[in-house]
Amino acid sequence: MTAGGPPCSYREPVIGAIDQRRLELRADCQRCVALCCVAPAFSVSADFAINKPAGQPCPNLRADFRCSIHDELRRCGFGGCAAFDCFGAGQKIAQVTFGGRDWRTEPELATSMFAAYAVMRQLHELLWYLNEALALPSADTFHDELRELFDATESLTLAEPAALIALNVKEHRDLANAVLLRVSGHVRKRSGKLGPDLRGADLAGKDLTGADLAGASLRGALLIGSDVRAADLSDADLTGADLRGANLAGANLETSMFTTQQQVDSARGDPATRLPSRLRRPSHWATAG
Repeated sequence: MTAGGPPCSYREPVIGAIDQRRLELRADCQRCVALCCVAPAFSVSADFAINKPAGQPCPNLRADFRCSIHDELRRCGFGGCAAFDCFGAGQKIAQVTFGGRDWRTEPELATSMFAAYAVMRQLHELLWYLNEALALPSADTFHDELRELFDATESLTLAEPAALIALNVKEHRDLANAVLLRVSGHVRKRSGKLGPDLRGADLAGKDLTGADLAGASLRGALLIGSDVRAADLSDADLTGADLRGANLAGANLETSMFTTQQQVDSARGDPATRLPSRLRRPSHWATAG
């Protein structure tokens, strides 16, 4: 939902509505108050150059809620920041849940705002997955169930801060994920490419060059630093797969399912990498391979 606007209706599974929701479930930093730069903690790693405790502003954050090194995040060792996507949760918290107020001018809001943001981010991520499932024509038998889950999830995002913080978000996610798992199996089976079940597999650093992973379930798989060059990932389910540093040069992800912009931004690729049309080709891929 666009921050500040009324709840949308999802009764008509038209592509125009799906694309509109994709835009609405994308981070709009200009309507946020730098929640991702303050609320979460991060540690020195390949993704972050410094340690930062939860609730403490990043030292690169300016007074106007903008990042002072935004155009140089990767070069400065903040690739995790460059790839991060809140799925529109930031502007929802800032503009809807807290009505335009912010933690800097009203410090007493900080604790509840940051806690509510953590829940909202999970709900908005779930909305993104449900919307992508609705975009799958071969999942048509699940569309009514998916719409109901989308509407129920959207209603939760409109709760007051205290109710958001108290929400058992795991219970709701588990309910929705059970449906998304059935959707995945159904779609992959109908595609004729029901590949191997590699859910949660540790494939970090593995040589998967040219691998036939068409129709595979890679939900939650670890592919950190793996070599997936020229691999076939068509119709594969990449829900939650960790692609940080994975080499996707020449790989085919064009019809992969539930692949997020954050996953792509955290990986490496080249002009020959085939991506779903809804995703942007990362600028740092220009010299990657």
